[in-house]
Amino acid sequence: MTDNSKNSKNKFFRAEPQSQTAFPIAKAGWPIIFASAFVTFVLALAGLVPLAFIGILVTFFICNFFRDPDRVTPDKSDAVISPADGRVVSTGVVDENPFIDGPCLKIGIFMNIFNVHVNRIPFSGTIKKIAYYPGKFYSANKEEASTDNEHNALIMETDKQQRLCFVQIAGLIARRIICHVSEEENVVCGQRFGLICFGSRVDVYLPSDTTLDVVKGDKVKAGTSILGYLK
Repeated sequence: MTDNSKNSKNKFFRAEPQSQTAFPIAKAGWPIIFASAFVTFVLALAGLVPLAFIGILVTFFICNFFRDPDRVTPDKSDAVISPADGRVVSTGVVDENPFIDGPCLKIGIFMNIFNVHVNRIPFSGTIKKIAYYPGKFYSANKEEASTDNEHNALIMETDKQQRLCFVQIAGLIARRIICHVSEEENVVCGQRFGLICFGSRVDVYLPSDTTLDVVKGDKVKAGTSILGYLK
């Protein structure tokens, strides 16, 4: 399955107002874009044409990396939506984990440098806890990255008192995790909550009886693709 064929049968909604620009950029990207553009401008003034050309390419790459496209979210009350763009690298029930007591269905999503890196809330509810861990920087597609790498875990509770957890994980290149929400904040499925810079991973922990709707190797999109259904 790729991008979930079931989505075509769903009604959709916008979790946030539509952007007023043709190419939305995440706020966190603007300082980096301006810095790259300024260096490119200086190189051009100095007559260093080959370096200035490289600077232009780098600036366009950074703009592309920090793109923040609008998304519409499936309007299904029991659907868990992907918090990240990328490829599903693991699925399965784990007996224990550092975030939620008891067995959980774990889904790992790897984001390469060409994916959109803005993260979105996978299910509506209340953020009960945010736990940051300053760890290592293994390649994010490896399983040890889930627990050993620097990460930021958000534990939420649904209206039915179900506990979910989604974890922003830094990768080999990624060295900055950004999170915009806070504890006890009510959030809506599909809304933006943060991003991870330059290649990373997001793990999702769901109740073990969740009906899985993706398989390893699937490509998913944040705010749009359905990962599974809560019971």
